[in-house]
Amino acid sequence: MMLTVLLAAVAALAADWVPARWNSNDPKTLDLVSGTPVNCLLLEQGLWSPGFSEQAALRGIVVLGVVRNTASPAETARQAQRAKLTGIVVESGDASLASALGRSGLPVIQLAPRAAMRFDRASPVVGASQGVWPGVRAEAKAAASGGPWIDTNSGFLRFARAATDAPVWIANLPPEKTVLPVARYLQAIADAAIVGARWVVALDDDFNRRLLSRQPKALAGWKRIGAELSFFEEHKDWRRLAPCGRLAILEDPSSGALLSGGVLDMIAVKHTPVRPLPLAKLSDAALDGVTMAVNVDPDATSPGQKEALRGFTRRGGTLLSAPPGWKVPAPPDGQITLGKKELDQIDDIWQGINSMIGRANLGVRLFNVSGMLSSLLGDPDGKRVVLQLVNYTSYPVDSITVHVLGKYSRATLYAPETPPRQLETYVIEDGTGIDIPRVAVSAALVLE
Repeated sequence: MMLTVLLAAVAALAADWVPARWNSNDPKTLDLVSGTPVNCLLLEQGLWSPGFSEQAALRGIVVLGVVRNTASPAETARQAQRAKLTGIVVESGDASLASALGRSGLPVIQLAPRAAMRFDRASPVVGASQGVWPGVRAEAKAAASGGPWIDTNSGFLRFARAATDAPVWIANLPPEKTVLPVARYLQAIADAAIVGARWVVALDDDFNRRLLSRQPKALAGWKRIGAELSFFEEHKDWRRLAPCGRLAILEDPSSGALLSGGVLDMIAVKHTPVRPLPLAKLSDAALDGVTMAVNVDPDATSPGQKEALRGFTRRGGTLLSAPPGWKVPAPPDGQITLGKKELDQIDDIWQGINSMIGRANLGVRLFNVSGMLSSLLGDPDGKRVVLQLVNYTSYPVDSITVHVLGKYSRATLYAPETPPRQLETYVIEDGTGIDIPRVAVSAALVLE
């Protein structure tokens, strides 16, 4: 009973953890963390130290120990307790290891490969160890829009957020042997944050070395990373808002929900607001406000779910279902993206989706946003919507036009390290128009 109460308390606190991998157990390095929103450090096992954990706790910072495998879970748990860790992160898909470590009484978070993730059990955090590195892939074009191909985790994270009530983390690492500009880290933070998830901050080896030695350029870059994190933490109420577009996509892990670059991302790259709807949560209430829906795998729907979809169409909704027997092609084992062959195989259903959504305004339409992605969220009563934007290019994007459904009289633009700015609204057919002068990396337009 006491253990259950303890784990429940940790789960409540975990909602506000801002995680980062940390490569030092020198208590002096905590000065670098204290100036940022980061309040949860992930330490490799060789760095576990009671002195570091104690000093971190004095600053309100929790320390989690990373474990990938161990011959003796009981001894590893005892080591974690001696090091005064708050909990353990199992960075593998080994559910039995996570269960064995959990019997110690320490909270356990599992950062699993996507295919091994579970959304149907209580956990302080649901997390994935796999992710693409967000950014524009210069040599590729997106078939959906003809614009630049954007590598993003946001589609997968949208589904994960819809599938669980727990906080969602993605813990992918920077590309190996690569020195990244700071803007790429800001994009990684925002890529997860615009859909209500958190990226576990991880620096490339060069950046980490320069930061720990307190080189001025690295300190300046770390300050920008802190400012990007602060922006989303200062507006954490946005995570509680629901996707408010009028298009829903019904999917599950078996129908491509855990992939990056699949159907959901294809829709998002067109800046069409879309709600991922796990089949397990399909109901009349879940389809409230939806006017169009895509059923990626109709063979997987139960009789009750089929009846909910029939009710949806009887109420005037438009439903696009994949052909009988059609399946989202599976990528090679362990892969989280589709290759060209697999992308060609989903072209038929994509053409149907593209034709269905056409040029309709299903919540918001955006112009001059090549190289960007967006997320539209809103209050249940519709009195406030938040349009979050991420720019994945290496340059600021100017002169963005927004056409949002509904009548709004007040528009405020928020961006990191920038005071809020009131923007003019104007009337358009069926809604409200706003012009955004510039987006550097991330911004949010709040309409009321």
